[in-house]
Amino acid sequence: MLVGLTYDLRADYLAAGYGEEQTAEFDRPDTIQAIDAALRQLGHETEQIGNARQLVGRLAAGGCWDLVFNIAEGLHGIGREAQVPAILDVYQIPYTFSDPLVLALALHKGLTKVVVRSAGIPTPDFALVERPEDADRVDLPLPLFAKPLAEGTGKGITAASKIRQRAALRPICGELLARYSQPVLVETFLPGREFTVGVLGTGADARVLASMEVLLLPGAEADVYSYANKEQSEEHCQYRLGRADEDAEVRRAEQLALAAYRALGCRDAGRVDLRSDAQGQPNFLEINPLAGLHPQHSDLPILAGMVGVSYRELIERIVRSAAQRVQQRQAAAG
Repeated sequence: MLVGLTYDLRADYLAAGYGEEQTAEFDRPDTIQAIDAALRQLGHETEQIGNARQLVGRLAAGGCWDLVFNIAEGLHGIGREAQVPAILDVYQIPYTFSDPLVLALALHKGLTKVVVRSAGIPTPDFALVERPEDADRVDLPLPLFAKPLAEGTGKGITAASKIRQRAALRPICGELLARYSQPVLVETFLPGREFTVGVLGTGADARVLASMEVLLLPGAEADVYSYANKEQSEEHCQYRLGRADEDAEVRRAEQLALAAYRALGCRDAGRVDLRSDAQGQPNFLEINPLAGLHPQHSDLPILAGMVGVSYRELIERIVRSAAQRVQQRQAAAG
């Protein structure tokens, strides 16, 4: 197949004047090269396209691909991750990972929790704060946890995100509102173990790849998997492979992660974050249907490596899942 690659290159946005945190979710050149190399090793031809604007230019010039390997995050709006898939849908070009509806929904953490809860999956009680005065009406028991509604990579999460006193809620929400220009998600803080679960496949064929427990080391920001802890994960975090056959809590976390992935309609691959309550019951926190793919630093490749799945095999499984949609489209077209 001829496979195009869509992505947002962090260096491009830094050169345009955007800050380190603003560009935290964007990719480095070595990620793009690693995906490109894996695809070529699998026998595909590749073309590096770039971001949404570059994709529009290539399409206007007549560009077309059998499949687009899409990891473009987008820059503006809660629906930013849906922009490239929506453009490709207009041109009926298949692509990896989830469709625009799923990507837009998953970035809105509040609506995602509503859908997940309707599917019977436990998730912490929550409230949305759209103005500082809304914080005064939050009726949830302490401690609480506050974070931006539609950010990833731990952006906006610090040690102050865990709120132990009611009087601290309004100023923290006010600061987040001013800094990120989006609502704040306030939810019941869960004191238990934290897991991230990798899932591969689509629909009934989706399976758990592996799970790992996130452990914070001395010197890390306490109680929170924060932006700083993620950026300095080698010094602040330890990742322990989950063993569902030996640990009932891990097994339950993996079951819930797979159920949430399927309920939300995710495709090809993704990652689900969960945390347990005081009774050891895992709860859904959020889902990333467009998980990072840096070979050494991103959670999904780390999970794959923990269970003996090479980076090339991970890319192959993602493409194989997406290729089924290519085959279905070809069959429908006769």
